[in-house]
Amino acid sequence: MSQRDYYEVLGVDRGAAEDEIKKAYRKKAFEFHPDRNPDNSEAEENFKEAAQAYDVLRDANKRARYDQFGHAGVNGNGNGYGGFSNTDDIFSSFSDIFGDLFGFSSAQGRRPAKGADLRYNLRISFRQAAKGDQVELKIPRKARCEDCDGSGAEPGSHPETCRQCGGSGQVTQAQGFFRVSSPCPVCRGRGTVILHPCDRCRGEGVVQETRELFVTIPPGVDNGSRLRLRNEGEPGELGGPSGDLYVVIYVDEDKTFRRQGQDLVHSVEINMVQAALGDTVEVPTLDEPVPLSVPKGTQSGEVFQLRGLGLPFVNRQGSGDLLVEVIVTTPSGLSKRQEELLKEFWKLEEKKLKNKAKGFFKRAKDKAMGD
Repeated sequence: MSQRDYYEVLGVDRGAAEDEIKKAYRKKAFEFHPDRNPDNSEAEENFKEAAQAYDVLRDANKRARYDQFGHAGVNGNGNGYGGFSNTDDIFSSFSDIFGDLFGFSSAQGRRPAKGADLRYNLRISFRQAAKGDQVELKIPRKARCEDCDGSGAEPGSHPETCRQCGGSGQVTQAQGFFRVSSPCPVCRGRGTVILHPCDRCRGEGVVQETRELFVTIPPGVDNGSRLRLRNEGEPGELGGPSGDLYVVIYVDEDKTFRRQGQDLVHSVEINMVQAALGDTVEVPTLDEPVPLSVPKGTQSGEVFQLRGLGLPFVNRQGSGDLLVEVIVTTPSGLSKRQEELLKEFWKLEEKKLKNKAKGFFKRAKDKAMGD
């Protein structure tokens, strides 16, 4: 997904001063704040986008790199939102923006957050990629503790309201005329504390497990293909949804075929007699071998196209082609009789070439005289 220009995101000129940039960001943050746009994924993305733009443009060094190199100069981690993995990171980083001066609380404690996504690198054979398969995976991951149902508290007990923040998850400090809110250091923004932790998860609410599941490999996948398994990542926080599992495919090379996208390439060797006189040869496919008619006078390196015998297209109808490259081999270890026949053949071929050359020069001469 292409990223918009950060100046455009905040609606400021490229020469805007620092206070203009801060004012513009406050306006965008207020407009797209999650509390004002509940369950609005588009507003959440705009909120993150504005935060990343402000994070870059408020910093003189980042801004200089951005002005010179664009997004490539500041998005080193590749997630598109700099160092912000969720909205809580934004609230924490810009607490001066989301204080009482902003007109509303920056957060009512920690919100339910989606769990982390996981990646699994899966190596498969060429034939599995070509035909598709169902593969069992064993994924080490965190899972919600069943004993405490993810609360972290010992069964029969419950988390209690944090006395430090009164359950808000926020503490407020005065800085001059301003009041700045930040996550409570005692409950870490949760608003609750666990006095009697669960024995199994030790108060974390999650345990380590090995998840066994099956993933379906669609026919025709290639190196780098990603399969998304929803809700198979790590569990969310405070009742949030689980993350996703991304299975990244790596395909082994094949001894019979070379791959060019969804086309397959196979090289077949024939001798010079077959090439000169023509023949029918057998070539392999992903299923049963098929006959290929090699016409008279075929030259080494010629390629014949067998339509529809390549790899299936992923998520749509049809398949690529099988490209058969003909390699004409030179005979070796000839008998005396074979050598004599080849010499006789060469004499006839040489005579034919000389006659052809004479005819060419005669035609050229006749044309010159006619001119």
